[in-house]
Amino acid sequence: MKHHTSPPAVVFVILFGLFMLLIFYNSNSRNEGFQYNADTAKIHLPPNLREWGVKTGFRPASGNKTLDRHCGHCVVITSSSHVLGSQLGPAIDQAECVIRMNDAPTTGYEADVGRRTTFRVVAHSSLFRVLRKPQEFVSKTPENILIFWGPEGRMRKGLGKVIQRASAAFPNMTAFIVNGDRLGQFDRLFKKETGKDRETSRSWLSTGWFTMGISIELCDTIHVYGMIPENYCSILRPHLRKMPYHYYEPKGPDECVTYIHNEWSKRGYHHRFITEKRVFAKWAALYNITFSHPAWD
Repeated sequence: MKHHTSPPAVVFVILFGLFMLLIFYNSNSRNEGFQYNADTAKIHLPPNLREWGVKTGFRPASGNKTLDRHCGHCVVITSSSHVLGSQLGPAIDQAECVIRMNDAPTTGYEADVGRRTTFRVVAHSSLFRVLRKPQEFVSKTPENILIFWGPEGRMRKGLGKVIQRASAAFPNMTAFIVNGDRLGQFDRLFKKETGKDRETSRSWLSTGWFTMGISIELCDTIHVYGMIPENYCSILRPHLRKMPYHYYEPKGPDECVTYIHNEWSKRGYHHRFITEKRVFAKWAALYNITFSHPAWD
């Protein structure tokens, strides 16, 4: 008698295999430096982000697809708890293209963040949290395109293989990986805009940094929901109430505590969230970007 494996069991086996692969590659690269490219000084950096060329910056996780989507108007939904209670869901779903980050869910939060997802930008550190919930992050929205970024060596080998296997397991999954030259461009862009070398200043570029840059390439106009400006967590605003860093983690760390700690910490590598927001404010006028909830001056 033949025994047939049920669909849930198949999904479990696939996810278990992906999980074991991820553990293996993380354990073998735990002390690996986060090097985007061996020589970023030789990487061309066009002055206008829209001239970078979206077709050349991303390679398909499988097959020979090209990231050639273009949107007139996009909304970027951050993971900040500032979106809670906003009732923005219907307006977000009416946008031409909706861009989200990492493992920020829509299920249970539709009234505030909407249902649709056109692009989801995912850091290497969030990769498995996304892939282990395919019903939420892979299959929920047919138009969804996943864009993964991370160290080139790991994305070519270990983590890249995890993404490739996921693409094979879920045929409706459309995924691209930011290539090494584009990562180097983002690295040099940080230095150009801030005057700080990412390596010597011990800075990690955030998923927000990549998402904003990619959005500028993909979209003519951009509306960002839930992102706080650079001075929001200033010591001159002691009346601010505590707010979770992620809207889907109500017991998670406070947003301003996280921002300030990362901005000023000297030991180890940290995201420079406040510095990045200063750059985004500069980009607003250049690339037709507006911010709300909270609104920026």
